[in-house]
Amino acid sequence: MRLSAVPLPTLFSGFIAVLVGYASSAAIIWQAAAAAGATPGQIAGWMTMLGLAMGFSTLFLTLRYRAPVLTAWSTPGAALLATSLHGVTLGEAIGVFIFAAALIVVCGVTGLFARLMRVIPHTLAAAMLAGILLRFGLDTFSGLRDQALMCGAMLVSWLITKVFAPRYAVAVALLVGLDVAILSGNVSTHPGISLFAAPVWTTPTFSLATLIGIGLPFFLVTMASQNAPGVAALKAAGYNVPVSPLMTTTGLATLVLAPFGVYSVGIAAITAAICQSEEAHPDPARRWQAAAAAGVFYLLAGVFGGGIAILLAALPMAFIHTLAGRALLGTLGGSLYQALAHDTERDAAVVTFLITASGLTLYGVSSAFWGLVGGGVCYALLTRVHRR
Repeated sequence: MRLSAVPLPTLFSGFIAVLVGYASSAAIIWQAAAAAGATPGQIAGWMTMLGLAMGFSTLFLTLRYRAPVLTAWSTPGAALLATSLHGVTLGEAIGVFIFAAALIVVCGVTGLFARLMRVIPHTLAAAMLAGILLRFGLDTFSGLRDQALMCGAMLVSWLITKVFAPRYAVAVALLVGLDVAILSGNVSTHPGISLFAAPVWTTPTFSLATLIGIGLPFFLVTMASQNAPGVAALKAAGYNVPVSPLMTTTGLATLVLAPFGVYSVGIAAITAAICQSEEAHPDPARRWQAAAAAGVFYLLAGVFGGGIAILLAALPMAFIHTLAGRALLGTLGGSLYQALAHDTERDAAVVTFLITASGLTLYGVSSAFWGLVGGGVCYALLTRVHRR
């Protein structure tokens, strides 16, 4: 497929899908990598490999099934990592990525995906995700104390754009914040990062506490909050692509490339909807071209991964916190709504939410795991009472 043969609106849809994905999530990935102790140069290598991994996997799946199958990193998974990897070595973080990817491959090969999603109550999975995202929501406004002009301009521009063009609200907030930061001289330089950042191998190490406490919740969040909505979006758009090969392909891509910083490659949902809509192409049978174009733009973003890292490293943390919080606001609100939607499961969901949000760590195991355990115990007991 030649890009020159693709209609301009279709090409533009692919570009917007990649732009929205990067604008809404790159800052969160920066925080997750920094929490694991990665240097700016190493994070630049991560961005390179993530772009290449998403590009090649998107092109492979889209061209194979002639359907708009867009892959993406897991934004909820990155949020969990950003709150859980403090005190964990970089090698252990890579071990977590490999562990979660191996579980996804098993789900794909055996067809356990749908059955696994039924084992964990949806309300508890949503409550765990909401607890993970709470800190991002709070940090959205903390920057107003020290960076009132920049953060205030980002919030106002986001709100105005949300009213008239909600799809571009996060991208507009990014551009406005960037302009204010540059005009106010609030930009630093990091000479250690090059525009073309080569990926850096990190030898994985495995710790039982991190695999159970971080790896297992990371796997569940990726499946429940990334892959499940991504598959649902495909089916809702009328594309009946077999699920197991999607899980196997994305899981294998992560498994092989994890030592280079590819923490997750999953099935996109929100950004994929851009390529699956009528705006991408009037003919549903040709909307795969928008996803293929997005795959090419992913590859370009990967080649220039160092440039993305340079941009994020140059901006103050208040910018990253505000942008990440705005990008995750919808996910946080949706998770809370789903967690509290059922009266009989509400108490168990609240317990899961509070334990996860507390940051509690026991025996080296993170709060996300204990949130599921505590909520699961409440769910089992209270559900039995309600049934009686």
